[in-house]
Amino acid sequence: MATTNNVTELIFTGLFQDPEVQIVCFVVFFPVYLATLVDNGLIVVTVSVRKSLHSPMYIFLSYLSLVEVCYSSTIVPKFITDLLVKIKTISLKGCLAQIFFSHFVGAAKILLLMVMAYDHYVAICKSLHYMNIMNHQWCHMLVAGSWLGGFFHSIIQVLITIPLPFCGPNVIDHYFCDLHPLFKLACTDTLVEGVIVLVNSGLISIFSLLLLVSSYVIILFSLRNHSAEGRRKALSTCASHITVVILFFGPATFIYMRPSSTFTVDKLVAVLYTVITPMLSPIIYTHRNAEVKNVMRKLWVKKQNSVMEK
Repeated sequence: MATTNNVTELIFTGLFQDPEVQIVCFVVFFPVYLATLVDNGLIVVTVSVRKSLHSPMYIFLSYLSLVEVCYSSTIVPKFITDLLVKIKTISLKGCLAQIFFSHFVGAAKILLLMVMAYDHYVAICKSLHYMNIMNHQWCHMLVAGSWLGGFFHSIIQVLITIPLPFCGPNVIDHYFCDLHPLFKLACTDTLVEGVIVLVNSGLISIFSLLLLVSSYVIILFSLRNHSAEGRRKALSTCASHITVVILFFGPATFIYMRPSSTFTVDKLVAVLYTVITPMLSPIIYTHRNAEVKNVMRKLWVKKQNSVMEK
């Protein structure tokens, strides 16, 4: 006889149970989320309004900032508001929606990071043909492909989760909805679903990381034929991208490439790529990019002057 689905609402255990620690977390993470919105939003606006930044590298950076805002906003607002309440609830449909959008945007981010690595490869190794290869139409097609790939990745995750029966308990050991802790609540064996998640999420991360590493190995070898100044500029361009890749792929690979057994550790690791990395990405890119910093500074001065004139 089929197991009926009696659960319509789920309860999060949260990151920590101590009310005082939760208040401290709210004080820390709320400004972090605001900084994520402001910093990434500034990059999107700056690239949009400044024609000198309408090159492929800055177009991809703008889309990455947009992805960071979307990814953080699928998880962090609910997380920080839950820090202020004793019982943290979410509907089962809301949980599935959060899983869909977080995996959709997360996979799109992975693919976009690969696109940016490809852009760096073409710029350094095929510099004479760069503008012919990375034309605007091809750039927008690569971005669209990243979103489309993220959609197909995420829809698979949701389609294997929707049929699962949930008859109790309804306490999910996490601060947001994710697949492994949700599978623990299913009233059936989820071995097959777990394997699908491992293949769909974990191996995609590993293969993407291998492709990224391979592209940068090729870039490093090609730099041997460049001048010292050329090597310095190329390495400076790639350094910020490599840093963001490590910050995102490290924790994500840890979560999805092994059976989840210690949720406390998983939750702490998840904070890195759901809360911290989206804030750090624009700081890392603008810190190492003088052109973006100069444009932002000019726009800020222009804005201040217009306000003073009024």
